[in-house]
Amino acid sequence: MSYKIALNFEDGITRFIDATESESIADAAYRQGINVPLDCTNGVCGTCKAFRQSGAFDAGSYIEDALSDAEAAEGYFLCCQAKAKTDMVIDILACSGACKVKPKETMAEILKVEALSAHRIRLSVRSLGGALPMFLPGQYVNVTAPNVRAKRPYSFTSAPGADVATFLIRNVPGGKMSGYLEAKAKTGDRLVLDGPFGSFYLRALRRPILFLVGGTGVGPILSMLEYLAAWGANDQPVRLVYGVRDDADLVEVDRIEALRTRIPNFTYDTTCSGRGSRHPLTGQVTDHLSASVLNNGNVDVYLCGPPEMVESGRQHVAKFGLLPTNIHFEKFAAASEPFAI
Repeated sequence: MSYKIALNFEDGITRFIDATESESIADAAYRQGINVPLDCTNGVCGTCKAFRQSGAFDAGSYIEDALSDAEAAEGYFLCCQAKAKTDMVIDILACSGACKVKPKETMAEILKVEALSAHRIRLSVRSLGGALPMFLPGQYVNVTAPNVRAKRPYSFTSAPGADVATFLIRNVPGGKMSGYLEAKAKTGDRLVLDGPFGSFYLRALRRPILFLVGGTGVGPILSMLEYLAAWGANDQPVRLVYGVRDDADLVEVDRIEALRTRIPNFTYDTTCSGRGSRHPLTGQVTDHLSASVLNNGNVDVYLCGPPEMVESGRQHVAKFGLLPTNIHFEKFAAASEPFAI
């Protein structure tokens, strides 16, 4: 039997490999052109130590000098000895370049470009050959368009494995990519998708989930919700608070409502902070939080949106004693800034 394993590297690059239950994770990676850190190959040196984010494995045999009992209890293992028993997500304690990971590009074509509001664009694409990139829900790809001297990172809003990939994009005045999509893009245009990348992705479900998002930061959350709808949330409560400034930019709410019917224990609120808003809830997302929503700290928090919104959210949840390991965040900056999404 074969399992799908996501290898997350320290520089944010993710690559997927297939591993049989009879081969070590290191051997499976090497067979597919990825050289995870390795030295002795027999569980003695500890060079190939990695961390399990999710999934089950047979740890194999090794000496304690290579991997202590305390490390094993935390979720560390040795790639040269461990064999997958399920699909897995693994943190490799090295950068991708050191493991000879090759860039992965996918040629895709545009199926549809939709103006959801004056400031929001939905882009739908499909692969021109084979499958779309595999990714973890919440990750992004760098997108390059023809004759546009720009590369932009956009988060998937679709579920992993879907035949059509969708992206929610902020229409930035004067932006090269959003300007192309708004005025020039047409069905059949080719795009290059490079990736996936990013450490902002849905972790294994061990406790309730709280999504706090602003603006187009709802994009990767939609992918996470699509995944939960398809694979289940283990009966854990899932809560979304989604805020924008202008009422018209509160997009994809119909989709969120449809997901609510598919995910048990999923609830959400939407809010608008612009002056004169007629939305039922107004103000910032943090205005609609309480100790009960945060489950007294026993919750995994995912923050995504403009930098100021993310920082405000982090400060707010810190008041309730949340540990940093329970908070995952991604900042969406303007297109002229370094981390444009």
